[in-house]
Amino acid sequence: MNLGVFNRVNYNVKDSESGGMYSEWASLTSLIQNGNEDSQSVLGKFPIAAGKEVAMAVVKQLASNLGFAQAAEPSPLTTDREVQWCMEVICFGMSLPLSEHDTIRDCVHVYCAWLSALHPVPKVSVPRPICEDPNLYARKMICHFHNLFVPRKGEVWSFPYLDLGADTINRQAVLCHRVLRTLQHLAQGSNSLTRETWEALLLFLLAINDTLLAPPTVKDDVGDQLCERVLSVLFEVWLLACARCFPSPPLWKTFRETCMNWRHRVALIEQWNRVNLALTARLLEFMYGPSFPELKICEEDAQLIPALMTNDCIAQSWFRFLHCLGNPANLCRPAMISQTQKFLQFAITSENVIDPCQHPCLASLPLIFLKAVKGIAGQVDAFLGIAQPYLWDEGCSSSDRDKRESGISSHPTSVTHSPTPPPQRRLAKSFSVAPSAVTKGIPKASLIGLTSSRTTSSSAVLSGHTASTPNSGPSSASSLSSVVSLGGDSRQPLAPARPKCNSILHMFGEWLFEAAHIGCEAVYHGKGSEANTNKRPSSLLLDNRKGSLSLSQPGSLSDDADIPPAITIDKYEAGQAEALGALCRIFCAKKTGEEILPVYLARFYLALQQGLHTNENRECGETLASILLNSADLFRLDLDGVQVLLPHVINALEIVLPEKELKLKSSSVSKTELRRASIHLLLSMLVLPLHFQNLTIKDLGRGSSERGPLTFSQLKPSLMNLLINALQVESDPQNAQMLLGGLLLSVQDSASAEEVEQVTQPDTGPCSDTTSNLLSSASDTVSSLSLPSDYRSVSLGRGDDVSPETQDQSDSTSSSGTFGNMMYIDYPMGLNKNSAHALFVRATYLVCHRLISSWKTDLNVSLAALELLAGLARIHIRETDALECKRAVKWLCDYIVYQCSRPPPAHSKDLHSTIVAAFQCAAVWLVAHPYLLQDKDCLTTVLEVVELGISGSKSQGKPGEPVCMKDEKELKPASMRVRDAAEALLTIVLEQVGYFPSPCGAESLWSLLDEVALLRHCNSWPGGDNLSRELAVDRFHYFVVENSTVLALLEEPLGNDQDPQPTVTVLIRGPFGRHAWTMQLRHLPRHKSGTKYHAPNPGRPVPMADVGVHHDVKHRYFPENVDRIPQCKVDKSIPSMESLLTEAGAAAEHAHLSRLVEQQATLETAAGQEWCKDAENPFPECVPPPACHEYQTARLFLSHFGFLSLDAANGNVGSPFMALNTSLDGFCRDLEALDNMSSRTCDTVHVFYVRAGQKTPQEILSNVQSESTVSPHFLEFLLSLGWSVNVFQHPGWTGHISTSWRITQPTSQENATPRNHGGSLYNGDSQVLYWADASSEIAFVVPTRCHEHDASPQFDTSSESTHLSGQGWFERSVSDSAGNAGRGTEKPRTLSLDLDKSSASSPGAINGSGRRRTGAVRHPPPVHSNTKVLVFWTESYEDQLQLPLTDLMQATTTGLEGGSSRGLDERDYFVICLNALASGLLRVKLQGPAGGRTSLATPLVDGMVVSRRVLGSMVRQTALNICRRRRLDNDSYQPPHVRRRLKVQELVQKYRCELSHPELLTYLFSDPPT
Repeated sequence: MNLGVFNRVNYNVKDSESGGMYSEWASLTSLIQNGNEDSQSVLGKFPIAAGKEVAMAVVKQLASNLGFAQAAEPSPLTTDREVQWCMEVICFGMSLPLSEHDTIRDCVHVYCAWLSALHPVPKVSVPRPICEDPNLYARKMICHFHNLFVPRKGEVWSFPYLDLGADTINRQAVLCHRVLRTLQHLAQGSNSLTRETWEALLLFLLAINDTLLAPPTVKDDVGDQLCERVLSVLFEVWLLACARCFPSPPLWKTFRETCMNWRHRVALIEQWNRVNLALTARLLEFMYGPSFPELKICEEDAQLIPALMTNDCIAQSWFRFLHCLGNPANLCRPAMISQTQKFLQFAITSENVIDPCQHPCLASLPLIFLKAVKGIAGQVDAFLGIAQPYLWDEGCSSSDRDKRESGISSHPTSVTHSPTPPPQRRLAKSFSVAPSAVTKGIPKASLIGLTSSRTTSSSAVLSGHTASTPNSGPSSASSLSSVVSLGGDSRQPLAPARPKCNSILHMFGEWLFEAAHIGCEAVYHGKGSEANTNKRPSSLLLDNRKGSLSLSQPGSLSDDADIPPAITIDKYEAGQAEALGALCRIFCAKKTGEEILPVYLARFYLALQQGLHTNENRECGETLASILLNSADLFRLDLDGVQVLLPHVINALEIVLPEKELKLKSSSVSKTELRRASIHLLLSMLVLPLHFQNLTIKDLGRGSSERGPLTFSQLKPSLMNLLINALQVESDPQNAQMLLGGLLLSVQDSASAEEVEQVTQPDTGPCSDTTSNLLSSASDTVSSLSLPSDYRSVSLGRGDDVSPETQDQSDSTSSSGTFGNMMYIDYPMGLNKNSAHALFVRATYLVCHRLISSWKTDLNVSLAALELLAGLARIHIRETDALECKRAVKWLCDYIVYQCSRPPPAHSKDLHSTIVAAFQCAAVWLVAHPYLLQDKDCLTTVLEVVELGISGSKSQGKPGEPVCMKDEKELKPASMRVRDAAEALLTIVLEQVGYFPSPCGAESLWSLLDEVALLRHCNSWPGGDNLSRELAVDRFHYFVVENSTVLALLEEPLGNDQDPQPTVTVLIRGPFGRHAWTMQLRHLPRHKSGTKYHAPNPGRPVPMADVGVHHDVKHRYFPENVDRIPQCKVDKSIPSMESLLTEAGAAAEHAHLSRLVEQQATLETAAGQEWCKDAENPFPECVPPPACHEYQTARLFLSHFGFLSLDAANGNVGSPFMALNTSLDGFCRDLEALDNMSSRTCDTVHVFYVRAGQKTPQEILSNVQSESTVSPHFLEFLLSLGWSVNVFQHPGWTGHISTSWRITQPTSQENATPRNHGGSLYNGDSQVLYWADASSEIAFVVPTRCHEHDASPQFDTSSESTHLSGQGWFERSVSDSAGNAGRGTEKPRTLSLDLDKSSASSPGAINGSGRRRTGAVRHPPPVHSNTKVLVFWTESYEDQLQLPLTDLMQATTTGLEGGSSRGLDERDYFVICLNALASGLLRVKLQGPAGGRTSLATPLVDGMVVSRRVLGSMVRQTALNICRRRRLDNDSYQPPHVRRRLKVQELVQKYRCELSHPELLTYLFSDPPT
């Protein structure tokens, strides 16, 4: 015999869990367990046969009056004595054996009818004495009902029931349900119940529950059959009693003690969860108001709470119900759960005496523990405001769910339980306990609160997979929705009005901490006196009475080997994971500035340290997955001391992120969501090593570390390897984009740190002790980072460059060292593998390879990869060599070629968007690294790709194919967008590479000279400021070449050139800008131009007297010996004159011509003689002719450049060259409109500063007025966004259309620079922050006031010019600044780009804010949202939820809003929130319009933590990329050079001169008016 069992009989386990609010009150448990004398009948004193005969006769007669077989009749019982005698008989009748079913049924029917006396209208058959005192008799009847539920002596209540058939059992169950239903209706419908009756009713329900549920569970016994029903009635009636007659403390104490006897029943936990969540839902309503997120529960559960329940009653009931099970963490301690009298009796009386904790029914404890913790976690979520519908069933694995639905039981002796609430409460009046009725007819929506586990086996529990069983609580670990914000994680947002973390931990912390520490209580309790620390709520340290029982207590087994394998401590991992997840959600709900008690933080960190422990087989356990899923915000909340967890989190991430085939223990966890949460953690840690550098990380362990103190900088290699390897295996598009953003952040942060410190990062490579012992052994690290075979080409560069020697070398390096798997063959041997250069190389290789191998079909990932490559190109890294950059450009060109060569069905808008983005990325690389074009191969590759984009094919095809000349090719580009992008790249190659920025700066790509400015410098200009554009234009010849380029030719030399050379000044207006050239026709190079061309006349030389000997010599054309040379055919190629005169008529013509020559000679001789006679000086002195100062240089220029040819056919139909008529009205206006169309995209970012708690736009806008109201880091951030420009002299985009075009002299008020400003200087009135590259420009404005927004457009638009996409045309000319005074009172500049001249000619209006407005447009603008990017610097992270975006929209007008019918809209706004952390880092929050396909721009990612040194660059790149993506996604968008080309074509259509070829030549010979 097991003496240990007897030793435990005298140990009262409740002493360790009792106490609390009921410690001073007596318990009624002994009363309900020992039975009530009132339930015994006097007939029990007689032999059972005699009593049975009496009962059968009397009860049958009483039942005949109830109206079942015939009409109901009044009862013959008229006195108390008669009624009491009959009740004695009925009491005995209910205790008859089950075989006497009819008698028992009649007893039940009689009492159920008599209980109607408590209803407002009693039944006819109720005796008069009962109607007169219904409460007294009701209490007696309720006591007698107990006999129906008590097992009969001598009967074994197990299945099968000896000789009893299943039909008998079903009928018996129906009677029990009839009684329960009657009592429930009585509690609900009667208003005459006294307190004594209520207490009797509650005690009866407690007694029958204890009778049925306290014994160990036996499959399909009556307790198992009725478990859910009796519990649901108990809880629902108890709630009714709370509303109508609040139970006394002894009743509450009895309720708590008896519930703790039933904790081995799954249904108890399910009912407990139902009631707790229903009460919590009502509690939240009145505690936090209607704005707090509603706890969504099913309608039936919501009706559990009586409508009459007061708020105070709800709060009291909520707290008492919450604690009625004691400490839920004890559910994982079988010895404690089985420490009840019933379990001990079972162990003593069973044939094989075993320890109570070894009863088979306890195999469901892991499931019970999981459900209880899920219920607590659900309440935690409710208080945090995570409002989500709780599907209690969602924790099941797919395999187990399939088994359950198909009814397959995989374990023959498994413990099962019935659904709750039972089906009969949903299925009208029919009732059956057949298994087919369990879920039949119940819609899926009503399964909230249900568990269909009657057909579920507990084999999953027995085998350790507890998470795959049906849950009765909310699944918080897997409750991630699929809605994704801008780069954000998909978790539900927290309620702004949520309680503080300390408050929630005071309520639930003790249970959750203990549940999280199961299996490691020694670590949890600590050593020495800590275990006996006072357990006040402020410290909440468990002591040895209220904590987990130590192994020395009688309640625990003395030997772990005695515990059955189904309930070993590892089987409770699912519940432990749920507790850890709830704790993570609590701590991650910390608000800015909120303090959490240090004791809670310490216990939380210890729990996480244990939960993050990784096993040897590199499997992701349930606790590890739960922590990662719920702690994405862990390192971005300013939690005190959270950095101690860094090594443990990195260890955990090495299990999840680098693995392509992640081994998950729980099948209910989404691998994609787990990886996403892990990536969020990684993104919040990337900048920590360079930020904290050599600070030491405290060790959580109890003992000195063998490897010495760990510093932050030592973590960098592991973080970089994690990032690179995660990106190698990532398959989810959103996750890949997040990793790409983190990769660019890492490279940029490293480069900036090296640039600031002028030192390269220390090399802690594989040979370094610090890295090899960093977090794990080198072999472990590398095994987790090993590359799949399909990535071998990444490691080795281009496959065709690899030799067998390098292949072997690479394989050997990849097998050792943390950096091995990313070694490249062209790494210098001594390369610092953690420097910015090394990261640059790794990132370039990896991203280029994956872009062309696996990302090419996904639009968003391709765009993110190209954005990263563009960002890498802009990063200044000292060691960057040409080979790496050349290879990157080659990859980009290969990517374009591959995308263009895909079959026609694959060509789509998305595909062409990726090609356009690749062309733009290539342009960035070439501008940033102009030396690349000095390489012949690189230049050839780029130009071939440009040719492919423009024409659709390459002239140099595949090897063996004939070369196709460009003039012979048919132009078939992939799309017009692709052609435009290729043209833009070609222009950048020819005009900007190597020349950007120009000496004038990046503000302008153009010449600022126009006709007015040029004419002012001509000698012919008399001076003065009253030179109008019309007068200037009249002095120029205008021609259009190729229908896309306007040439304005000025034939006068400029005043600063004194050389009398043929000079022409050309203004070239093309798709890519305006350029001014002056050309001269020179016969000598410029370096010889100092010599005089025309020397003064030297005079005639003096004649010499000595003439010399005159020789009469016959002159010959050839030497004499030429006649002796024999002639050949070539000598006779010129025929002799005689041979030509043989033809008829030729001789006569020759003779006639000879006569004419002779006559002319005679005439000239005579004329000469006459002149000599008349003239005084017949032979005047010879002088050189005067120098020519007048040239038709326009004709010379056009002829020399091939635009004119005398051989051209008559007429100029189809000619690429034509003249423009400048005399037509509107020409100057349209020419100015063309000049006002920029060749670059332009965007605007508005920056705001939000102090803690501010909600109104006035408060927010006023912050930047003074530097005392903003953070100094904010001003530092502003200056890192761009450089300051004066809007009055700035030739680029200024953030508003009015100042971008107008050059005025600032008034004294405008010119006053504010002192000690907080950023208000850059509000656009006088200065803005500006940044530009060769293809885009962006202005950063810090608004200080709201402008009234007019729905009417602020400028005229044409079909090809505006498109309301934030693209503009913003170049100014120098001439605008001159003559300003005269123009101030004239008609303001018309900004029309419309085809309709009438609207453009109407005078504009200036509104009150100084912004220009013009009349209505003729054509509605194309549908495109006006992309605006708002940056908010917030002091409190919670304020980003309450930003007054709608009101602040009035401060963000740029003049480009146009005539959009819906005006300004939040859907067009992208918000970047920057929250400053206490560490000096910044947390990023991104918001964007929902539903955008391309809204997730990088490099910033929602939740990322960035350092100040890269903040400005990252924000600027993200803003640019957001706007670029919006333009790519817009079907109607046209690039700036296309709009300019269309404007030129419009000029041609309006002003072309219809001239024939002779007329065109005549026009060239005529001078323009002077």
